[in-house]
Amino acid sequence: MTPALYEDVIGQERAVAALRAAVLRPVHAYLFLGPPGTGKRAAASSFAASLLCPDGGDHSGGELCDDCRRVLAGVHPDVVEVEREGAYIGIDAAREVTRVAAMSPVEGERKVVVLHDFHLVRDTGPALLKTIEEPPPTTVFLVLAEHLPPELVTIASRCVPVAFDPLSTGQVVRALEAEGVHPDRARQLAVASGGRLDRARLLAGDPQFESRRNAWFGVPSRLDGTGAAAAAVADELVGFLDASVEPLKARQAAEVADLAERNAKAAEVRGAGPSPKRAAKAALGAGVKDLEDRHRREQRRQRTDELRAGLATLASAYRERLVAASDSRRRAEAVEAVREIDRTVRNLEFNPGELLALQALMSRLGRIAADPVRKGA
Repeated sequence: MTPALYEDVIGQERAVAALRAAVLRPVHAYLFLGPPGTGKRAAASSFAASLLCPDGGDHSGGELCDDCRRVLAGVHPDVVEVEREGAYIGIDAAREVTRVAAMSPVEGERKVVVLHDFHLVRDTGPALLKTIEEPPPTTVFLVLAEHLPPELVTIASRCVPVAFDPLSTGQVVRALEAEGVHPDRARQLAVASGGRLDRARLLAGDPQFESRRNAWFGVPSRLDGTGAAAAAVADELVGFLDASVEPLKARQAAEVADLAERNAKAAEVRGAGPSPKRAAKAALGAGVKDLEDRHRREQRRQRTDELRAGLATLASAYRERLVAASDSRRRAEAVEAVREIDRTVRNLEFNPGELLALQALMSRLGRIAADPVRKGA
């Protein structure tokens, strides 16, 4: 069932109120600023729906209109989502933003361009400044960023800021409980998700997440300094990343089925008019590619989120070793291991291959414990 506008945006009452008011007299650009998992993406979808809705998103007492449903489903042609392909938003993405912004809306009088992960804009900021500062009158930019780097300050000054505050563990717990999750499990999920409601919801439907977390926690005891052990552990961890995507794929399959059902109904209507075969074929394929592209992006983000969560669990295992260490050598090993894990996390922004990154990390962690000099040999 399609959710109501802003239904998935939890704990951001001020941001939602500001966006509802902004629909009455929208400006050319808005900056959604806040940590991951605070509802920026969901809020951007609902705000985009309101901007394209004939009634400004006001569906009190009734169902959502077709425009709003299609925007929330990610298949409206006048909502363009721009995602980075690599570690940063490159010049090709910047050129695509400029090209898309100059195009006229497909269906209505307005087009919404959503720029994701804009804190990773780096050197392409100046190339985008003029486009965002002076877009065509039919284009509205929604710029989403986790923080405000120096490269984004000038662009941010041209946008209306909308702040998204971090969610507390209690807010995530209450949201999960309202959705039928048992209180004990809700708290466990809230902690495991790092306060990210989107990830907590996904984990709620994943029966394997706890066993994966235990496996990450048990990695230190499996590393013996050999390349064979490091490779075996890395292979297993990559397998966990694959498995973590399965609950997301199940949800995505439901979205595909919902789109196919809507398209089939549209094909029946259009098939009765002029050029019935062509119209019906177009209706059946409407939004399919956009949905497939969005699903691929979501799966990539899920793998990255799972990898970060696993590395955080691994770091906590070494911190426990640090606390329990009985001598300076073991304390030094634990400290160095945490440093290596932190370095791997930082390097994830450079988009390394998962298997190679984990193999390298497991090898380094194994050598730390097996270092004969450190053992006093």
